[in-house]
Amino acid sequence: MDTGILQGTTSEAVGDRVVARVAGGVGLSLVVMAVLHLTHVIAGGSPPYDPDSAGTAEGVIGLVLLIAADRLRREPRTAQGFALGAVGFAVAGFGLGLVFTTTGGTAVDVAYHCVGLPLLLFALWRQWRVVRAARGSSSGTGPVRTP
Repeated sequence: MDTGILQGTTSEAVGDRVVARVAGGVGLSLVVMAVLHLTHVIAGGSPPYDPDSAGTAEGVIGLVLLIAADRLRREPRTAQGFALGAVGFAVAGFGLGLVFTTTGGTAVDVAYHCVGLPLLLFALWRQWRVVRAARGSSSGTGPVRTP
């Protein structure tokens, strides 16, 4: 069970499994959406929306999130900054993607971005708290509670 407690500077792994799960889930869904766009299963829309460009962007963002999720699982202490940057990158990409999809994309694309963006914003907030708590715990303040 995930208690949400960071273990300070002990030898136990410091990290947040929730962020790893969200990053992994959204990353996997992005890879699926990339395949659907690049194979033109999801096509249509009007400029500036382009399914090939969307698929490429989704593939890159999905890969970055999957790497971040994997690193958080394998080496949570050293992956904290990378994970924060990766989720921030994904938030920026989703924001830009939402602009393109609302001006010319399909309803599926708009709905996907409207579901994924809040999940990524939550993960960004949570990972920011993990990084901030880890910096505070390096001074020996002990366990820090995260929501």
